[in-house]
Amino acid sequence: MLLKYSTGRLATAANGELNYEPNSFPFFSHAVCAWLGLRPAVGQHTSVEHATLVRLAAGHSRLVEIGVAEGVSAIALREGMNADATLWLVDPFHLSRVRALNFTRRVARRTVKSCGNGTVAWIEKFSQDAVASRKEPIDLPLIDGDHLEKSVLRDWQEWSRFIRAGGVAIFHDARVFAEGWCTPEYGPVKAVDHLFRSTSSGEWTIIEEIDSLVVVQRSESAARNAETVLASR
Repeated sequence: MLLKYSTGRLATAANGELNYEPNSFPFFSHAVCAWLGLRPAVGQHTSVEHATLVRLAAGHSRLVEIGVAEGVSAIALREGMNADATLWLVDPFHLSRVRALNFTRRVARRTVKSCGNGTVAWIEKFSQDAVASRKEPIDLPLIDGDHLEKSVLRDWQEWSRFIRAGGVAIFHDARVFAEGWCTPEYGPVKAVDHLFRSTSSGEWTIIEEIDSLVVVQRSESAARNAETVLASR
């Protein structure tokens, strides 16, 4: 029986080079193959990261994922979140050559639907457009959209203000680790280094680093002070 989804793998050596492709399905990489049932939906994260997403989602009711791909990280969040939670999934699914077919979107929808926990709200927009109408606070965002450093910084600037005091945020592909795929030049790595390693504002603290994931938490006291200042303006 074919699995509904599969996580990515760490690097494997081949001809002196590192390969990060899910080597169980080397000839079925296109999303149409997942749609036809020739392979499961493939996540762009490790099994350890998947388990971490499930664990970190537990106890939260307002979650956002920026960058959905085939929906495997989204289903991890959905599996772990509260039964009455809402998960907002932000992705324009703009890379399909034939938008009417858009198999990545189709696979993502089917993958996420396979778990019935909580409620899912799809926002098929770029993150900077989706945030324009945002009003609800957020317990936990997963930032995994455009990987240019400036795009990661923009997503953080625009979405982090909605994170509640004590809430956490997860950055993917944001850490160099043994046998991993990230390099110091990766946009998310540089963005996280700039935001949380080079300077310390006291409002955000790195609380976990697992494979390529970096998890930060918002200080309750600092967040309340910031909210008080904003309210007084």
